[in-house]
Amino acid sequence: MARRPARQVNQRYVSGNLAYDYDVLERERRREERRQQEERRARERRPAPRRRPPEQQKKKRRERIRVSNAIVVGFAAAAVMIVALLMGYAQLSVISHDVVREQKRLNALEEEHVKLVAQYERTFDLSAIKEAAESSGMAKPSASQIYYVDLSGPDSVVLYGGAADSPLKRVFTAVGQNVWSFVEYFK
Repeated sequence: MARRPARQVNQRYVSGNLAYDYDVLERERRREERRQQEERRARERRPAPRRRPPEQQKKKRRERIRVSNAIVVGFAAAAVMIVALLMGYAQLSVISHDVVREQKRLNALEEEHVKLVAQYERTFDLSAIKEAAESSGMAKPSASQIYYVDLSGPDSVVLYGGAADSPLKRVFTAVGQNVWSFVEYFK
């Protein structure tokens, strides 16, 4: 009998007979079960790997992990910046506390100033002062005792000893003053 070429129908190749085959799924399931059983038998036939006693087993050495120098430097720089930040916060806290304390002290001094000014104004009496001056022999100056100074001319200043400094001495003086101000800033 001559064989007909297979044709594809509903994604299956059918060779000549287009009748429904209801046992296809059952046959495929049985084939799959047989294949799984054969695999299990093959695994059971294989001998288990021999294990050596712990003292005979070779100790596995861990491979050393190399750390990049840039990462180490980066972490060190980050740690330094964190410490500097914390120190800055600590200094800020101390300065804030000092500012609050000084503001309280300033308020107390302003209250005391107001009290003293009021007390001073109570003691300041022009009639009492005039009587005290007259009783001690004081009098207003006469016209012969008054002298006027004419300051209508232009102002002028004479500086002595400034021109004798050499430029090198002026440079050293300026550098010294800058260093001193820098040291005073961080005290």
